[in-house]
Amino acid sequence: MENCIFCKIIAGEIPSAKVYEDGEIVIFKDIAPLAKIHLLCVPKEHFAYLSELDDGRAAFLGRVLKKIAALAPTLGLADGYRLVINQGESAGQSVKHLHIHILGGETLSWEK
Repeated sequence: MENCIFCKIIAGEIPSAKVYEDGEIVIFKDIAPLAKIHLLCVPKEHFAYLSELDDGRAAFLGRVLKKIAALAPTLGLADGYRLVINQGESAGQSVKHLHIHILGGETLSWEK
């Protein structure tokens, strides 16, 4: 997508603090962290919403979750982490490219 900030990060047009990349995803530090560790896991394929999942994308998302779990200790998240996928503006989705917030590195509260 031409105007998508995450697509531009994936393409290397905008710098980011990448901590992991493979053929399907990139993980980088959030520029406005809400926890000691706040990373974004972004699929390289552009799609905005979970409602866009077909069987292939659903299988892909399963692989992504397994990858996050496998990487957690090397990302400093061995003691636990929270995954958040915001869907829509009222849920806080500011970039219309599906992404997973990975939060941890400290005890997380559950506040509104």
